[in-house]
Amino acid sequence: MVRKIIHIDEEKCNGCGICANACHEGAIDIVDGKAKLVRENFCDGFGDCLPGCPTGAITFEEREAPAYDEAAVKAAQEQKMREEMMQHAAGHGCPGSRFMQLKQAEPEEQETTASAYAKPLSRLEQWPCQIKLLPTQAPFFDGAKLLIAADCSAYAYANMHEDFMKGKITLIGCPKLDDVDYTEKLTDIIMYNDIKSVTVVRMEVPCCGGLQRAAENALKNSGKFIPWQVVTISRDGKILD
Repeated sequence: MVRKIIHIDEEKCNGCGICANACHEGAIDIVDGKAKLVRENFCDGFGDCLPGCPTGAITFEEREAPAYDEAAVKAAQEQKMREEMMQHAAGHGCPGSRFMQLKQAEPEEQETTASAYAKPLSRLEQWPCQIKLLPTQAPFFDGAKLLIAADCSAYAYANMHEDFMKGKITLIGCPKLDDVDYTEKLTDIIMYNDIKSVTVVRMEVPCCGGLQRAAENALKNSGKFIPWQVVTISRDGKILD
């Protein structure tokens, strides 16, 4: 059939891989240092890969191509997630990145007692919590409320566990130190799990804007309508908005 599909000019391509990361269907691979459309039936013709190309190597064309195979795309995505989950479950890489769900015990005393205040509780409900180490799918994401927090926020805001982490799955990161765009990872987490809400806690410093933008873009890319909010913490530990 004749349909709209992407075309990659290999002479312009610098092999940066932005298009391959942007293509959630998995139609593009980097082969011998160049981006290639290796699965034509995975290309939906929407062009998510176009805007990020720094060299303008990607365009649309109308030509004979296999029909977009949504079922095959979903099967490949599910297989990728299963493999990722198996790697984490097996503890591949850093042994400390093996994921687990944590059940924090409540104190026997009511929390209004002096004893409860003297022994604050951890409200971390899963491990790992660093965005780069988290799998894109895990049992603790089912029906979860997500907290996406700048790692500095827990040090600046004294009551982070009770006010923000309690009852949520916590994802922490720093786009400046990690030198990574979290958008794709967060998109997959939101898209492929039953997420109920998203709260972003960031610092007032400009570099935290990268964390907020990644979360906002992930929500848009997921195609889901999920309640979300952004809370900004000042450097002296106050809530600004």
